Amino acid sequence: MAGPSGRPLPSITDENAFFWTSGADGRLRFQQCEACEALIHPPQPVCRYCRGTRLRVRAVSGSATLIGFTVNHRFALPGLPPPYVVAQVAIEEDPRVRLTTNAVGCDPGDLELGMRMEVAFEQAEDVWLPLFRPAAEQGGPAEPVADAVEPERIGRHVRPMVAADKFEDRAAITGIGTSEIGRRLMVPPLSLTVAACERAVADAGLTLDDIDGLATYPGAGAFGGFAEGGVTALESALGIRPTWYNGGAETFGPGGSLIAAMLAVAGGLARHVLCFRTLWEATHTELMRQGKITPPGGGRVSGGSAWTHPFGAVSAAHTLAQNAQRHFARYGTTRETLGWIALNQRANAALNPAAVYRDPMTMDDYLGARPITTPFGLYDCDVPCDGAIAVIVSAAGAARDLAKPPVRVEAVGTQIIERLEWDQSTLTHEPQVLGQAAHLWTRTSLRPADVDVALLYDGFTFNCLSWIEALGFCGIGEAKDFLDGGKNIARDGVLPLNTHGGQLSHGRTHGMGLVHEAVAQLRGEGGERQVPDARVAVVSSGGLTPSGAILLRSDA
Repeated sequence: MAGPSGRPLPSITDENAFFWTSGADGRLRFQQCEACEALIHPPQPVCRYCRGTRLRVRAVSGSATLIGFTVNHRFALPGLPPPYVVAQVAIEEDPRVRLTTNAVGCDPGDLELGMRMEVAFEQAEDVWLPLFRPAAEQGGPAEPVADAVEPERIGRHVRPMVAADKFEDRAAITGIGTSEIGRRLMVPPLSLTVAACERAVADAGLTLDDIDGLATYPGAGAFGGFAEGGVTALESALGIRPTWYNGGAETFGPGGSLIAAMLAVAGGLARHVLCFRTLWEATHTELMRQGKITPPGGGRVSGGSAWTHPFGAVSAAHTLAQNAQRHFARYGTTRETLGWIALNQRANAALNPAAVYRDPMTMDDYLGARPITTPFGLYDCDVPCDGAIAVIVSAAGAARDLAKPPVRVEAVGTQIIERLEWDQSTLTHEPQVLGQAAHLWTRTSLRPADVDVALLYDGFTFNCLSWIEALGFCGIGEAKDFLDGGKNIARDGVLPLNTHGGQLSHGRTHGMGLVHEAVAQLRGEGGERQVPDARVAVVSSGGLTPSGAILLRSDA
């Protein structure tokens, strides 16, 4: 439900009412732990720092430090016509607490990281939204707000392997398949899923009767355009009768279905698991435009979105743009740095007949594209499309006699180290890449220099940059030099990157298209875009969700 201004408004509950009604007397309030005096946000029944349960509500000064901002040009909400500024501020009394908000009362061009800000409440019905404006007294520049876990030191929090016997050794990838990929295909999403699954099963030399497991992301409860109905829909269509199945969004990113399947076959619950991922965003959007699908909405915002949507932060782009801005400020990264990623993916897509965008692109094209939310322009963003990808995960013992040599699983990285809430997490990199990347390398004797081809999540160019640094292909903060000129990430470079065009040009397949390409490369089936003698590939998935990374190898 929107207020008089038209903004989406949060649901007020017993747990959060103190926050959303604070402005009635002009005082900003947070939960505070009585034991360690830490401020806690969003509200919780326990302190995450000392795990104490004696909590109270504390009024604070309303002063904060500006730690991020992005000028939104693309997304429009009722009551929030673009351009508007989505910002993040760190609360003066406890900078670990950050608010997503809007910067108001100033020209966006006058905003600078480190500025002192003060709260300025705006009432909408029974909600007082805490907006922030530059304080009249600025003083000297504020100290940079640090991450709770510094990027350079995150490896110290990785848990050691439980046992030397790895489940990865008992799993393999034996089949891959894809439906048609395109914009506005205007076909039912389940049809795309079935096409991809049948092709993956045939690629492995199996039949549907051999499949005894199903796994997908994000499952049946996904919002429109992002799935076909999950395991329920596919099983109903094909009658597979699996002995094991799995589907859901709270997993290791979109590739989490694969890791779950690996655990299932390693544990003996299944022999051949059919993993699939379907998107039909382009058609879904067109059907909404035609009035054939009712747009979502109509009620107040709840859950994690309640802390961001009222301020127009409705896209992952708004969060990642601020992470990119902080990386720019701390390490000297530039828009051209991101541009080399976009240009690389487009050059690779030119050799992939299945890619959505194959036309040549120059740096001038990239820099001159229409802005989305600063510093991102059009070509920093992946391509919404329709399509499905399917992958067969088999027990290693059952993979030996199939149609093609199996691709082995060397290691996975799954550990959560950073905070999960997007705006409370890592400041200078995409959240949920540093921990998972560090975890991956503790489960293998291989090193980054052993990787022959990298398929790294690129929902936005900055996702890809974050994975490059997190996985150790260059040092933290060194991406500017590593990416300069694009030679290092070209197909004949030291790290051939997203050889099929990535999500920036091939299309937004939520990470499963990256897996498909990794397997094709390790099999030597890349055609014109094949990396010679590719034997080890790393794949990452997840763009701000809990995410994961997988290291694959060929026995050839």
